[in-house]
Amino acid sequence: MKKPKSQPDLSFFDCRSLPQLSTSEALVAGVDEVGRGALFGPVVAGAIVIPVSVVDKLTEIGVKDSKKLSAKKRSQLSLQINELALDTQIGCVDNYKIDEINIFQASLLAMTQAIKKLQPRPAVCLVDGRHPLKNLQLPQYNLIKGDLRSPVIAAASIIGKVWRDELIIKYGLDYPNYDLAANKGYGTKKHLDALAKYGATPLHRLSFRPCRGEK
Repeated sequence: MKKPKSQPDLSFFDCRSLPQLSTSEALVAGVDEVGRGALFGPVVAGAIVIPVSVVDKLTEIGVKDSKKLSAKKRSQLSLQINELALDTQIGCVDNYKIDEINIFQASLLAMTQAIKKLQPRPAVCLVDGRHPLKNLQLPQYNLIKGDLRSPVIAAASIIGKVWRDELIIKYGLDYPNYDLAANKGYGTKKHLDALAKYGATPLHRLSFRPCRGEK
């Protein structure tokens, strides 16, 4: 018999339970990547740093998993998050680097870039996913399904998604055949049909099979 797969922990994670965040003035960072499964453009990470005292305010303004929010709501929340956070930053790894090192490593690199840009330096970083970031040089806690379990990671995800979506929409003006404004670089039918008809652009990820004309 096959061993049943373990279910991911979806319980709420209260970062204030961490010893490094025992005071309301302690600074916590969150980071999440967006665009990992897209066929076009960079993989992007959003990162934020806030005092522990502000964590509840993220929930109050409606921060949650960015995939469960409309584009309009994400844009609104992005502005509010920037007002609440001490800093927000973006890490961006382009399609050429993705093809060179693979999308998994590129996603970790984007998250590392974003966190290292944050000022002031947080006491702890909450990282979405199960894989620790290398060379971070500060305490980190990995949370599987972190954008569902932590408003700090969810806020970082919103920052990253809004930034990336705006970038892909701009690219769509240069490459109008691929319906990028609607699909944000993901493999919709229109996008795949355009790849079959026109081939890949210089910003497509050639390490992804559909971009090479393979099914």
